[in-house]
Amino acid sequence: MKLLTYSIDGESRVGAWWDSASIVELSVAASEFPDSMLGLIQEWGAWKDRLPELIEQGPRRSLSDVRLEAPIPVPPRDILCVGKNYADHVNEVKALGYGSIPSHPIVFSKATTTINRPEGLVDISADPTETTDYEGELAVIIGEGGRYIDERDARDHVFGYTLINDVSSRDLQGRHVQWFLGKSIDGYAPMGPVVVTEGEAGAIRDWQLQTHVNGELRQDAAISQMIFSVSEIIATVSRYVTLMPGDIIATGTPSGVGAGHEPPVYLKPGDEVVVSCEVIGELRSRFV
Repeated sequence: MKLLTYSIDGESRVGAWWDSASIVELSVAASEFPDSMLGLIQEWGAWKDRLPELIEQGPRRSLSDVRLEAPIPVPPRDILCVGKNYADHVNEVKALGYGSIPSHPIVFSKATTTINRPEGLVDISADPTETTDYEGELAVIIGEGGRYIDERDARDHVFGYTLINDVSSRDLQGRHVQWFLGKSIDGYAPMGPVVVTEGEAGAIRDWQLQTHVNGELRQDAAISQMIFSVSEIIATVSRYVTLMPGDIIATGTPSGVGAGHEPPVYLKPGDEVVVSCEVIGELRSRFV
């Protein structure tokens, strides 16, 4: 299933992707349906078997009549992010002082206020250094929480997968040493457009992740190229931190970022960035 959050006249609702032109209004199909994606995650056991019928029989609405929102517009806590999780990306930024290929996952966070919607505007005027960069990534949304999750059972704790652009100010990353401020400017985490539920995800290692900037292909990698798999990441994080329903984990970016060019090519007003995966769709953002 492909689930999504949309709004009409400022009211947020939960829906399902039907085709490239329409969605199914799940919040209309059943009066008691959860009014948010986070609510659905928390009540997943009660709804997952009913959803196929609701999607098939529920009312449809044109995509042009709604505004797509980030799947979880206000996460329950900061986004967890994995750094340096593709070897080619590590090598391309090594000269910037980001070190060598890690032996353990590097985990940092982005503030909840970074969340931005599909087709949203990213205001880069908040970056005084003018070094804003893109990072297309696969994001994992936790379903059943827990601690000490075994790597073999990790995907049982996944609700679904979506796309995220871990927008970053490179100079702020270096200036403050710890990456939080450079990663946490408001609106610097476009996310969406849909969530592919774990039950239908299949072999995520075969998925291809791409990022285009103004139509030019900049990033192109298979999820199998990650140094640490989704299951390894979940097991590692939960060893120390209790994961909660609705937690978002950004799994790292492949090579091709602007900072990896010589000279660096940073984003400027008017640029359009599209992060895509054939299974999930396209996450499109315009920078202003």
